[in-house]
Amino acid sequence: MLTCFDIGGSWIKPGQSAMPGNLAVQPVFETPPDYPGFVAGLQSAIAPNSRGVSISIAGVVDPQTGTLHVANIPAINGKALARDLQSAFGLPVWIANDADCFTLAEALSGAGAGHSTVFGIILGTGVGGGIVIDCKILSGAGGYSGEWGHGPVLTTRLSGLGLEIPHFNCGCGLAGCIDTVGGARGIERIYKHIFGFDLASTAILSDWLMGEPAAQLVIEAWLDLLSGPLALVLNVVGASIVPVGGGLSAVPELIAALDSAVCTKLLRSPHRPLLVPAQHRVEPGLLGAMMLGWQGLSDG
Repeated sequence: MLTCFDIGGSWIKPGQSAMPGNLAVQPVFETPPDYPGFVAGLQSAIAPNSRGVSISIAGVVDPQTGTLHVANIPAINGKALARDLQSAFGLPVWIANDADCFTLAEALSGAGAGHSTVFGIILGTGVGGGIVIDCKILSGAGGYSGEWGHGPVLTTRLSGLGLEIPHFNCGCGLAGCIDTVGGARGIERIYKHIFGFDLASTAILSDWLMGEPAAQLVIEAWLDLLSGPLALVLNVVGASIVPVGGGLSAVPELIAALDSAVCTKLLRSPHRPLLVPAQHRVEPGLLGAMMLGWQGLSDG
């Protein structure tokens, strides 16, 4: 038996897996605000016969120190969580970033199954990503890889559209990051910059699907801003498939449009769609955590 968790700022989702590919989701509970309560909460959800604990979390694990960097869960930020949990539970513990877990799930049994190099991207409120090579998460220096959402890489002049898009400030401390325009809030930010008032991303996308001119212009700008940097990343990584998760992936026409825009800028144009909606729409983080744990038990 393996116990796994998908941990967010508000809720913790537990699961139990009796064998690889088998996952029984358990009732969620609120994320405790203090560290002792956090550890105790996890312990209360561990199955008595568990052989290990695996965790998907919206944060980064420093590979040198084992400490977590988690902005939205202050109780565990800066803690060596795996070490502390191993001591408290007497079990092996594996922890990975939620985007990495999403990509692992897609690589092993989703849209990326059968591909040796999978680059998973999240287009949700913001932008995230992960890389899986030969069925293993790639963790780079600092504990992260595939984070294409950050770095001051955005262009400001979209000459083909006659637009100037400023470098918006990013939560990472930089400006001009993909994360500032690539997700749902980014589409809304572009719209407000061009037209001067707020409109929800859901309304913008609905208007775009109906051919409304203002929404068409916004999505054309969005495609222009994202496609170049993403093509560069794919030229470097060499992924043969890009599963797309997050709320924006629920609009397949948008993902198809982004795929077309990206493929025209690659060194080698693929013969089939490269960006595809993720197949695991329900609990991808928990599924990835389960797969991470069974890999850990197998590696011994």
